Amino acid sequence: MKELVEYMVKSLVDNPEHVQISELEGEQSVVYEVRVAPEDMGKIIGKQGRIAKAMRTIVKAACVKSGKKAMVEILE
Repeated sequence: MKELVEYMVKSLVDNPEHVQISELEGEQSVVYEVRVAPEDMGKIIGKQGRIAKAMRTIVKAACVKSGKKAMVEILE
């Protein structure tokens, strides 16, 4: 799943070498923390948060089989 998040984020940004994805796993949930270069922040969030919302929807749908909740957090 981390690879999916990383692929989506790196496809959107101008500086893919600055992308960092952290995976924090709990008993019933997984949190993916995304860090990108400051100039790429707008590309990840999108207008009115549409791209971020779409990424979260894809990750939630992909995690249904595992039975865990998945969240994507975009950090500065």
